[in-house]
Amino acid sequence: MNPMARLSESVASGYFPSVQRDKVMKIHEYQGKEILRQFGVPVPRGIPAFTVQEAVEAAQKLGGPVWVVKAQIHAGGRGKGGGVKVAKSIEDVQKLSEQILGMQLVTHQTGPEGQKVRRLYIEDGADIKNELYVSLVTDRATQKVALIASSEGGMDIEEVAHSTPEKIITEMIDPLTGITEAQSRKVATAIGLEGKSVDQAVDLFAKIYKCYMDTDASLVEINPLNCDSKGDLMALDAKFNFDPNALFRHPEIVAFRDLDEEDAAEIEASKFDLAYISLDGNIGCLVNGAGLAMATMDTIKLFGGEPANFLDVGGGATAEKVTEAFKIMLKNPEVKGILVNIFGGIMKCDTIANGVVTACKAVNLSVPLVVRMKGTNEELGKQILKDSGLPIIAADTMAEAATKIVAAVK
Repeated sequence: MNPMARLSESVASGYFPSVQRDKVMKIHEYQGKEILRQFGVPVPRGIPAFTVQEAVEAAQKLGGPVWVVKAQIHAGGRGKGGGVKVAKSIEDVQKLSEQILGMQLVTHQTGPEGQKVRRLYIEDGADIKNELYVSLVTDRATQKVALIASSEGGMDIEEVAHSTPEKIITEMIDPLTGITEAQSRKVATAIGLEGKSVDQAVDLFAKIYKCYMDTDASLVEINPLNCDSKGDLMALDAKFNFDPNALFRHPEIVAFRDLDEEDAAEIEASKFDLAYISLDGNIGCLVNGAGLAMATMDTIKLFGGEPANFLDVGGGATAEKVTEAFKIMLKNPEVKGILVNIFGGIMKCDTIANGVVTACKAVNLSVPLVVRMKGTNEELGKQILKDSGLPIIAADTMAEAATKIVAAVK
């Protein structure tokens, strides 16, 4: 999977080409609904459960007569994957909870390996008449917030966006003025709402927008937004992504973090202030600067290779950070070679060279290593690598570096 696909999984970002695509923090549905409830958005009653017994007790507390047993993972498509089931008795709740809790849930967003279900959400059943779609997402091109909606919400929204894009309505909101009543009415009418449902939508869109802005979210997605037989609106699902650069303002959101849902290597990298994202290839990449890292991965692919990771050591890398970066990359058994590509600006080439030598000795490196460095103290850095006595392959250009590492792993 390419890094863009890895970082943008929602329908909104898939439909809208220039949305926020950086690494984000995700939360579970029940946590998202707790946030929506705080902003006055109507959601069904529900109780999270971590065991089958807790699920049964939650159903008893809610009272029924119909419950929905929902798997809680950081991925969409749970319904199609068998992770969302309707129960019509306490016995059904117990049986379905036993089936779903602990299962390896495979959806179009998890990949073939799936994700293990460790949490459930037991929720009141709903009077579902029309399933709508609504989301807010940041659009970099216009520097505005895109309100995206559709009359065709539910499990097949991705197919709607792909096959009938005319059914996806987009309204751009200027963050300096906020969402207007006119914009909300326009969108509500466009997705088929009438009468009091339009008035409710105007109120609901304003609350979702406030929630989006106040929490520093980069995505708020409600799919489906239910319009029941009485014309009342209610959020039956909730997906949130948050801008990690703003989390220092939101300790209450950081508290929602579920490390079981995150890549273990990425968690380890964050401890050392390394920007790391796992990919599917076999060439490890260690680069300083996000733009250079992306260009390095593109160059590897151009010359027939596949990057195993995105890894930005930043401008202040130490020998310790470089060593930990090597350790994290080499924990991936698929890595058959490593490419280090450094531009010495703030980060001096000799510092990186010392770090590379230290790391190679610390991890007893046994896969091919290609190093390309340019910039401040370049010659000194190259001499350090040469004097190390280690079998490091030197390169002067990105093309040469990519060619050499691709050849080495083959």
